[in-house]
Amino acid sequence: MPLERLDKLLASTGRWSRGEVKRLVREGRVLADGRAAASAEEKYDADAVELCVDGAPVRLRRFVYVMLRKPAGVLSATEDGRGTTVLDLLPEEYRRRGLFPVGRLDKDTEGLLLLTDDGALAHELLSPRKHVDKQYYVRVDGVLDESDRAAFAAGMVLGDGLHCLPAGLELLSPGEALVTLREGKFHQIKRMLAARGKPVRYLKRLTMGSLRLDETLAPGEWRELSDEELKQLK
Repeated sequence: MPLERLDKLLASTGRWSRGEVKRLVREGRVLADGRAAASAEEKYDADAVELCVDGAPVRLRRFVYVMLRKPAGVLSATEDGRGTTVLDLLPEEYRRRGLFPVGRLDKDTEGLLLLTDDGALAHELLSPRKHVDKQYYVRVDGVLDESDRAAFAAGMVLGDGLHCLPAGLELLSPGEALVTLREGKFHQIKRMLAARGKPVRYLKRLTMGSLRLDETLAPGEWRELSDEELKQLK
């Protein structure tokens, strides 16, 4: 790994700004490999150096991966003057890192949302060429039946000309189903089911690729991905 400045390394955690790091160094509160750092401009290997601030070890991570159970009424955006965004649900140190949602969920849709600062992984998950499966739980007005399942499986062309790839529709009850998409077009599930005369009442994303929503999280709660989840996702 290339060497990086101490102020950049510590600022990348989201806990301090570069200016705050400079002050901490001047006050002798930053240790690098057991000695007091003399300057915020000193350079270190992020994978090798041991940093402490005020006696507490600092974990350096190149990227952060957060699973959020998005609640209804929250926007999948980094900032928006119209209301609360998913980043508003995270602590300040995560917002400072520049996390962003990987894909979008409609404002009234709940469930799994991945936030990260790893642009390469986000591109892999969102690339149309990759066709990463995403599964949703849906409740509708009306009665779902075999003809709906067949229409989803065949692929649909909607009245406005939108071409939808074949999708999965697993019937759970007359008004409930699991929908599996290999793409993510604007309001796609809602538009497909509306075209079948069965408008969506409730929608929750359950999976994205290998990543599955942690159902122990309440709406609005979050946690970082485990090493195993990240390994499978990559």
